[in-house]
Amino acid sequence: MSISSSVVATQSQARSLHNVFVYGSLLADDVVRVLLKRIPSSSTAILHDFYRFSIKGRVYPAILPVEKKKITGRVLQGITALELDVLDTFEDDEYERSDVEVFFMGSSEKSRVHAYIWSNKNDPNLYGDWDFEEWKRVHMNDFIKMTTGFMEELELPESKPRVATYESFFQQDGGKSLES
Repeated sequence: MSISSSVVATQSQARSLHNVFVYGSLLADDVVRVLLKRIPSSSTAILHDFYRFSIKGRVYPAILPVEKKKITGRVLQGITALELDVLDTFEDDEYERSDVEVFFMGSSEKSRVHAYIWSNKNDPNLYGDWDFEEWKRVHMNDFIKMTTGFMEELELPESKPRVATYESFFQQDGGKSLES
């Protein structure tokens, strides 16, 4: 391979990499590791004019546009197309992948990145603010088990969507993991 074709291949690979703003369970490296089989580099970022809601009956959050609010999260960097497909499948049809503009903490740098935004903008089950520290303390271990089951299921010929995996996992333990 010539140097010029090597540069073109490298540029092509860079264009096919994605950056994804995460704000909920994917803030936990252990969850990301189960899904992507690695922990990509990341930077803390702020998403302005959005709010992170709790969802009745769920342990993960939803975000929707809300003026004059902001969410602190992380941008996972260098996500491959295959990894983005895994994240799309994991987020299921409850979320829509959209491009948003984030500002990186500690700098004036901003970037357009992907984020998963709650599909049902009028969902009556959205309430209050979702707390990552509480989630880590109360729900993270069970969520990692559910995510591991999701990834095992994903490799089967007829896998269930993530929501079905989530619901069956949390029904098996009698819903105790949903209680806060």
